[in-house]
Amino acid sequence: MASAATPATDHFRGEDFATLLDETLGRDTGFDGSVVRGRIVRLTDEFAIVDVGLKSEGRVSLREFAPQGVTPDVKPGDVVELYVERYEDRDGSIVLSREKARREEAWTNLEKAFEANQRVNGTIYGRVKGGFTVDLGGAMAFLPGSQVDIRPVRDVSPLMGVPQPFQILKMDRARGNIVVSRRAVLEETRAEQRSELIQGLTEGMILDGVVKNITDYGAFVDLGGVDGLLHVTDIAWKRINHPSEALQIGQPVRVQVIRFNSDTQRISLGMKQLEADPWENVALKYPPGARYTGRVTNITDYGAFVELEPGVEGLVHVSEMSWTKKNVHPGKIVATSQEVDVMVLDVDSAKRRISLGLKQVQRNPWEQFAEEHKIGSTVEGEIRNITEFGLFVGLSADIDGMVHMSDLSWDETGEEAMKHYEKGQVVKAKVLDVDVEKERISLGIKQLQEDPAADVLTSVQKGAIVTCTVTAVQSNGIEVKVDDVLTGFIRRAELARDKAEQRPERFAVGERVDAKVVSVDRAARKLALTIKGREVEEDKQAINEYGSSDSGASLGDILGAAIRRRNTDS
Repeated sequence: MASAATPATDHFRGEDFATLLDETLGRDTGFDGSVVRGRIVRLTDEFAIVDVGLKSEGRVSLREFAPQGVTPDVKPGDVVELYVERYEDRDGSIVLSREKARREEAWTNLEKAFEANQRVNGTIYGRVKGGFTVDLGGAMAFLPGSQVDIRPVRDVSPLMGVPQPFQILKMDRARGNIVVSRRAVLEETRAEQRSELIQGLTEGMILDGVVKNITDYGAFVDLGGVDGLLHVTDIAWKRINHPSEALQIGQPVRVQVIRFNSDTQRISLGMKQLEADPWENVALKYPPGARYTGRVTNITDYGAFVELEPGVEGLVHVSEMSWTKKNVHPGKIVATSQEVDVMVLDVDSAKRRISLGLKQVQRNPWEQFAEEHKIGSTVEGEIRNITEFGLFVGLSADIDGMVHMSDLSWDETGEEAMKHYEKGQVVKAKVLDVDVEKERISLGIKQLQEDPAADVLTSVQKGAIVTCTVTAVQSNGIEVKVDDVLTGFIRRAELARDKAEQRPERFAVGERVDAKVVSVDRAARKLALTIKGREVEEDKQAINEYGSSDSGASLGDILGAAIRRRNTDS
């Protein structure tokens, strides 16, 4: 009969069993993390059972033998290299990995290539922050954006999924980091090809190339190891706003070397130089004054470019676009791709410039108005604008006429007369003048009526004595009216012969006075008058009539006699 075991004995036996198990199987058998060769024994739905020469068989997921969605091309009897992840799991099986075996093999080969400074093959398959991921035969590497190409590449789609060589810049197996460069490979290859091509390169040479990259200012053409710039202005004789309108990446092109700088090794290419220059004999084809139909290709702040034929464009300056729209952007008059009729104004073949006119193919509205409305005719229109100096009246859809404030009323001042008008009001006016060159039409509203002061202006002469009515008293003189229709003004110094009497305040509105006409402004309908001059003249007449130098009578006696006689006559 066996004796019962003590707790201490059980504890010892448990520790001894664990120790023996570790020694037998080993937590670190030496196989974990290593790559071994094995033969596939059989296949299940999910795993391949592999004999790797150990006491247990291993298993590998079938997904590691082919991409997702593709049937694995393996069968019993195949020998494969595998990575030992765990020597034995809970089920006593060896956990193997085909993918990690590939990676380990790839790392080994990559390290050899890195030490020998050799290129490695890989495939760009994904995009990450700052660059791209590259598959180097099982090992993943990082391709910085700056190392993709010699020049910045906007679209890397043509490079994705294509096997190509790379140069390893940095490796850190402990961290699993690999940094590669495609640019270094291109620079090295291009340096070799460039030296061969450049040795025999001359300006004017015609070469075949392939469009490698497209930018806003042109396209880079691969000439076989050397890139040349095909500027957008050298693609075609006609206007091209963006190179993508005529070229696409990968397109074969034939180009001519326009310029070659041996110092900087920069090559400028041209395509249009291989075609006939459309500007030859352009002066004979487009004489000034001729009319043509063209297509608007470009609109700027200063005008619009119109294509007369492929490669030949002319500029319609903003000043030549419309007779009436002076401060309008060209884009509000024409649109891109619109067909328009234009007139050739000038041709400069040397500078490749043609000046065109858009308004010249239309009738000048100012000339048309002058022909249809003679001076003195009556027109009607809506007040479109009121300014501090007059009214603008619409005479057609495009032109206005101006009524100056002085031409609004015969009786009122301009400021008073303008109070009777408002924007949108329809008025009649008389055509006073049409200046086609300055594009001005002068109108008058008061001219629709006869000038009430016309008769007075005709009869009043300089030096005549007229009776006036005081209408306003000012500090510098008095305003008067002659026959209630003609305005006059008597300055302070002309109010009396005696200086003490030259006071405007001694006159009252409505008072009647006699004055002598100094000047007549018939255009302004105004008189300049003087009371002082009248008094001086009357004194001279009195002396001549009633006194003489030897009569002995005083001036007072003479004037008194003259006054008494005048009173008697009246």
